[in-house]
Amino acid sequence: MSTEHTTERTRDAQDDDSTVDDRRRRFLDRRRFMLASGAAATVALAGCAGEEEADDEDETDDDDGGGEPEPGDREYLEEKFPGLLIHSADPENGEAAERETYTEYITPSEEHYIRNHYLAPRIDETEWTISLGGLVDEEADISVDALREEFSTETVTHVMQCSGNGRSYFDPEIAGNPWIYGAVGNAEWTGAPLSEIMEEYGADTSDDMWVMFAGDDAPDGERVFARSIPMQKVMEDCILAYEMNGEEMTAEHGHPVRVVVPGWYGNNNVKWLSEIEVMERMMIGDDEDLFLEDYETDDYENYLHWQHNSYRILAEGQESIRVESIDEFDTQTQMDMEASGEREVPPYIYDQLVKSLIGYPGIDDTVSPRDEDGMIEVIGVAWAGDDEVTEVEISADGGETWESAEFFGEDNGPYAWRQFRYLWDPEEGGDYTLVSRATDENGRTQPRDISDIEDGQLTIEDDSFPYEMGGYCLNAYEPHGVDVTVEM
Repeated sequence: MSTEHTTERTRDAQDDDSTVDDRRRRFLDRRRFMLASGAAATVALAGCAGEEEADDEDETDDDDGGGEPEPGDREYLEEKFPGLLIHSADPENGEAAERETYTEYITPSEEHYIRNHYLAPRIDETEWTISLGGLVDEEADISVDALREEFSTETVTHVMQCSGNGRSYFDPEIAGNPWIYGAVGNAEWTGAPLSEIMEEYGADTSDDMWVMFAGDDAPDGERVFARSIPMQKVMEDCILAYEMNGEEMTAEHGHPVRVVVPGWYGNNNVKWLSEIEVMERMMIGDDEDLFLEDYETDDYENYLHWQHNSYRILAEGQESIRVESIDEFDTQTQMDMEASGEREVPPYIYDQLVKSLIGYPGIDDTVSPRDEDGMIEVIGVAWAGDDEVTEVEISADGGETWESAEFFGEDNGPYAWRQFRYLWDPEEGGDYTLVSRATDENGRTQPRDISDIEDGQLTIEDDSFPYEMGGYCLNAYEPHGVDVTVEM
């Protein structure tokens, strides 16, 4: 468990003057404006004290007009990933450009979102090794060939989602990459099970242990992207992946090796993996005891930002608190515990919340009923992290009335999404707002909207997702809906 810490909350207690209907109208108007004007794709990117901080000051989206486009050029990224809406090219950040992506089971790499903090390194895997140290019997430098040849090969179908997906729907706006709905994909990841690697090198695999994973994309002196993952999750199902959808991963998606943490938000799936350290606790201190071997840098603080200062669920005025360990990794349960006063530690972002997306019809589509039966088929996907999705409902009137959808297609366990369909029989032509909401095996259902920033809300309650200062983990159904026109 964590050591004792205190925190100061500076939220003002204010009365909630807005009604649910007021919030609903505001979010609908905001979503329609953004999608009609393209504002979400053209918002000027700005640094902030969170996930997006190091992204955009030196962005070079365009080539210099001579020769072929190169990494860091917008044209290069658009040619390589034609299915993405590019937010920045240096570093590379882009999301699925069309709702149609969410009618399919497997997301191809050219439509699978990319979220990078620095320009993706180009790495020769024949010369690449991953250092393993800490509480192990044998320290090692593990090559990609060793991962392929000396350990079992496992493939997991995993919904990987940027924790900032949906950030553009928060009002007031939150600085950073203006993700709309498309920073999520369902891919097949192939690699070596981390449980075998831990056992091969004699790691202490007790449930209360932690494993630090660090990538190698940071320029000298910049923050290293590193995450602390609990050993029990590492031993349960994590892999070191070297293939995506049966092919070598692109540089932008983490080649040659990335960690895949099934069911958990993308921030835990460290790319360009270079360091693994088995520890008794999370990375936490700015002292020589932080790591268990000598690193080339003494600036341990560079390893800590993404673990402790970013990727936390914070209300206005709230500050992150560093702790040595936690024993609850379900993100929503952590939110509930803080809201109830059971714990004072703002949640760390691990397991994904239940969520769904309509893939067809798309945004502002005009559709007609089928000749054979007068129906319109609504298709989409739903997922719930570590948990199973048990139900999806569809509303054609913005959430006033609901009907059950049915699942179809592959079912590869809770880490993958489920496809759903609903046969809609509109009574007449006109404009409609379609929304979907999913429910998981714990009975958790997507909330309607987002609370007001002044509320200081800490968890999902009153059918609202809390206004979160980094724009993280949004799963409200109303802003993710689609406006369509039916022609009879």
